[in-house]
Amino acid sequence: MSSILRIALQKSGRLSEDSYQLFKECGIRFDYGTGKLKSVSSNFPAEFLFLRDDDIPGYVEDGVADLGIVGENVAVESARTIDTVHRLGFSKCRLSLAIPRGNEWNGIQDLSGKNIATSYPLILGNYLREQNISADIHVISGSVEIAPGIGLAEAICDIVSSGSTLLSNGLKEVEVIFRSEAILIARSTLETEKQSLLDKLLFRIKAVQAAKNNKYIVLNAPNVALDQIKSLLPGMKSPTVTPLATEGWSSVHSVINENDFWENIEAIRSAGAQGILVIPIEKMIY
Repeated sequence: MSSILRIALQKSGRLSEDSYQLFKECGIRFDYGTGKLKSVSSNFPAEFLFLRDDDIPGYVEDGVADLGIVGENVAVESARTIDTVHRLGFSKCRLSLAIPRGNEWNGIQDLSGKNIATSYPLILGNYLREQNISADIHVISGSVEIAPGIGLAEAICDIVSSGSTLLSNGLKEVEVIFRSEAILIARSTLETEKQSLLDKLLFRIKAVQAAKNNKYIVLNAPNVALDQIKSLLPGMKSPTVTPLATEGWSSVHSVINENDFWENIEAIRSAGAQGILVIPIEKMIY
């Protein structure tokens, strides 16, 4: 039987949905739904395992799965011997310290000698040591936000996305200690055939990511302004310029990074560009 990649995904939750969407955009089809334990792709040599997120690093380290998608916070906290293959850019969050909203905060030194509740003792412990802070860490597997209210701890360290959960529990975020996003992890050693499949998968993922970060732009411009406009639209190599039927005008086609678009668009218009179209890119291959 030819080699296939076994890929572990979180079985439910936001990270699970984002992971499935990534593979869909990469053109890899497989059945995905509540209650499934595994699924084989119909058009790529891969088998998907649906697991608890905390279990994925261990399954990858032990060789049950070749690859996995997890939050970076989960991978680091697991302390497993695994490789981070690629950062995926979605499911971003932060691990933060929080205290009761009415308490004063003068800095991390305020936690010296205090009790901190968390589900991430390894990351928190490392951070406190780096800051030369001695505090007692109380490990809680869930509902960390309740700890100050029941007198278990003076502060908590937990994952924050919007901050609404902290607010509803009378807490305020005071210090970010770790920033996380979804990452693709792998066994430390992959067989040659599986490494080749991983390379093909990464090629697709990078093409999808590049497309998300860039937009295709088409505009009409007077020829006298072309040099100025081209300097604002470098494209992948350089813009494509074609003459229009109207004498003295050209159509300019280019690719622009999403982060640069709004900064440059006013300058492009001021230079004389008209009829500007901005088009999403499905895939982008360098």
